[in-house]
Amino acid sequence: MSAYLESLFALHGRVALVTGGSSGIGHAIAEALGRTGAAVVIVARREEELTKAVARLEDHGVRAASIAADLADRTAVARVCEQAAGFFGDIDVLVNSAANNIRRPMGELTTEDYDQTIALNLTAPYLLGQHFGPLMAERGWGRIINIGSQQSISAFGDSGVYGASKAGICGLTRSQAEAWSASGVTSNTIIPGFVLTPLTASTQAIPGRVDAMAARHMIGRNGEPADFASATVFLAGDASAFVTGQEIRVDGGMSVH
Repeated sequence: MSAYLESLFALHGRVALVTGGSSGIGHAIAEALGRTGAAVVIVARREEELTKAVARLEDHGVRAASIAADLADRTAVARVCEQAAGFFGDIDVLVNSAANNIRRPMGELTTEDYDQTIALNLTAPYLLGQHFGPLMAERGWGRIINIGSQQSISAFGDSGVYGASKAGICGLTRSQAEAWSASGVTSNTIIPGFVLTPLTASTQAIPGRVDAMAARHMIGRNGEPADFASATVFLAGDASAFVTGQEIRVDGGMSVH
């Protein structure tokens, strides 16, 4: 990599915290940030999956660590805030990727479904941002990258409370950008299309659904976790210093098809 490209995109000396980092989009993002030079702390619920994910990252030469936590639990979120900087130093890049998606008709959703979804998909990113955002601002540099959804911008087959939470993520991003951009901390949302990950496994299991979803993308295929590597590296580095409060649609043209 030339010195010029290094100045734009390299993340040497940076530390990233990636929630949902043991699989899917979150893991692909963790790998991309790590292979660009950042040390990475990943967060997910299952110890066994985290151990495997850290090993995969280390195989690529990434300095990686993990925290097992259910981010729907505010006590666990507080523990992540307390422990994250203990591995490689202060967090410079926060990626909020962890989410659930309870797909049932709106009228069948329970109060418990609502509470669990909002806690994980919206409250946890808010609380993590409230902790790490001001610390980044004090140091004069930081990046917050929130993962949205097609449901952030349109209804999409039993969007339910998931759709409400992902719409909220875009609003949270704008509020974070307003609060901290002048101090060198940007906040942006990545909007995926339909991506083949564990989160969409139930939809993939419906006969014909994968092909139908692929046809809704202008590119003619569904997304894969690796599709989010370059956009995340851009948003995490110095190249994106003038990009904040935005929805970056990495969706194969799905949202404009």
